[in-house]
Amino acid sequence: MTKKPLQLGRPVATPASPSAAVLDRVRNPHPDTNYVARFTFPEFTVMCPMTGQPDFATLVIDYLPRRWLVESKSLKLYLNSFRNHGAFHEDCTVAIGKKLVALLQPQWLRIGGYFHPRGGMPIDVFWQAGRLPAGVWAPEQGVSTYRARG
Repeated sequence: MTKKPLQLGRPVATPASPSAAVLDRVRNPHPDTNYVARFTFPEFTVMCPMTGQPDFATLVIDYLPRRWLVESKSLKLYLNSFRNHGAFHEDCTVAIGKKLVALLQPQWLRIGGYFHPRGGMPIDVFWQAGRLPAGVWAPEQGVSTYRARG
């Protein structure tokens, strides 16, 4: 069985949709150590499925790996594939979390989708799988919820 090469280290176009995107994983060099890895993606964009208007968010993904790590270039390509994809905030945030859990089988994963207000109302979405073991440090995600001027 031949393994498909990673996207890392070679030119790869942004996938046309999340379903066309490929997430790569690599072996965790420290599977015997509990630690949290964080990805912050401040330029996430998805299209509103009703209006076709773009919605912008900061995504923060924290996870405690077991055997696998997500390869960061493939994650960036996957997240960028939402640019022309129609989905509600809740749908895309939870779908991203579930896809990562299926791929990585981490001990714990949480995702926060902090969406900019449009139409006067921000929508923030939070999802997690598993439990963070006692004694493992996972800092707050550090993204303020929306506050109007004043």
